[in-house]
Amino acid sequence: MLISPDELRDHLEDCDWIVFDCRHDLFVEGKGAQLYRENHIPGAYFAPVDTALSGEKTGQNGRHPLPKPEAFAEFLETNGVTPFTQIVAYDDVGGQYAARLWWMARWIGLTKVGVLDGGLPKWIAKGYAVTADTSLPRDRGRIEVHLDSSSLVTSAEVSRGIDKGKLLVIDARAPERFRGETEPIDAVAGHIPSAQNRFFKTNLNADLTLRSEAELKQEFEDFLAGHAPSEVVHQCGSGITACANLLAMEHAGLTGSKLYPGSWSEWIADPARPIARG
Repeated sequence: MLISPDELRDHLEDCDWIVFDCRHDLFVEGKGAQLYRENHIPGAYFAPVDTALSGEKTGQNGRHPLPKPEAFAEFLETNGVTPFTQIVAYDDVGGQYAARLWWMARWIGLTKVGVLDGGLPKWIAKGYAVTADTSLPRDRGRIEVHLDSSSLVTSAEVSRGIDKGKLLVIDARAPERFRGETEPIDAVAGHIPSAQNRFFKTNLNADLTLRSEAELKQEFEDFLAGHAPSEVVHQCGSGITACANLLAMEHAGLTGSKLYPGSWSEWIADPARPIARG
């Protein structure tokens, strides 16, 4: 699940290890691709958040809707991925975009997938090489999609779960966005009623690595207040940073929580859905 820089360095030349650069900026279009062109881990391929990791927007399905599973599989196959490939995803902001690729790969049935702990900043801090060279193409891979439909929920399922008191919704956004004090991206401020806020950066050390399994397990168990992991739904603004909290729970051994992919940006697309603030 987590791959250390040392482990990746030791396997960087292995043909069955494939690295994806998931850097992205929500406010600067094309920033991730620009950063990739400037430097990246040798051999890494760029995974654009707005295309490879997102699907077509309808105005009702959020800012980063999931792509069709077959389209995502096609992207991975083009870059050489097979069911036997060890996938490693990284970014430069604590894993929020890398965790999206990690979650999506598991969603379509792949199991050998991890996130580079600490991302590119930790890789560079260890003194390991980066390059601006174009990564050589791989022979095309082949993937059979085995979709895990139990790993996500719809807006209707979130509504029903809230009404029945059976779901704990965890919002990964910054506290001021959750409270509705500011909203720099979406048209409406606030949060889903009954949701609880755990900013995804709470899971990180100062060097952007994930905190220890024991620390996270204790904190999440306290936060869950008796809810089983299977009763937990993660959301954020558009289904990206929510994956970072999901990754942290999995890292802590609390498996089985779910993603609400549309998240807040989908929730507010229907004015009939309730909104909370404070």
